[in-house]
Amino acid sequence: MSGCAWQVTYRDGRVIRWIEAPVPRTPLSLAIFLHEVGHHVIGFDRFKRRCEEEFHVWQWALHEMRRLGVEPDEKVQRRFERSMQYAVDKALRRGMKDLPVPLMQFRPAA
Repeated sequence: MSGCAWQVTYRDGRVIRWIEAPVPRTPLSLAIFLHEVGHHVIGFDRFKRRCEEEFHVWQWALHEMRRLGVEPDEKVQRRFERSMQYAVDKALRRGMKDLPVPLMQFRPAA
């Protein structure tokens, strides 16, 4: 299960926002759906670093789940952690030197 969020900006200034995500039927599919919506809510240009954007989008999605009365289960927590580990590892491989403090917990083991 995965998703994608993107936007298209036209010359006349119109912006069309899109997501591809699973239909929310389980806590995990709801988390992925909300995560993709979160990219538009948070905004693609709000954070300089992609891994930082991912962290804040995941935080927003988990908060929204709780607000809707759906407690994130173990599968959701595992997906969040694995997603963040992947994003942080990718950023470090690409040369990021100053990892934000909230993302330190997702660094690969030495």
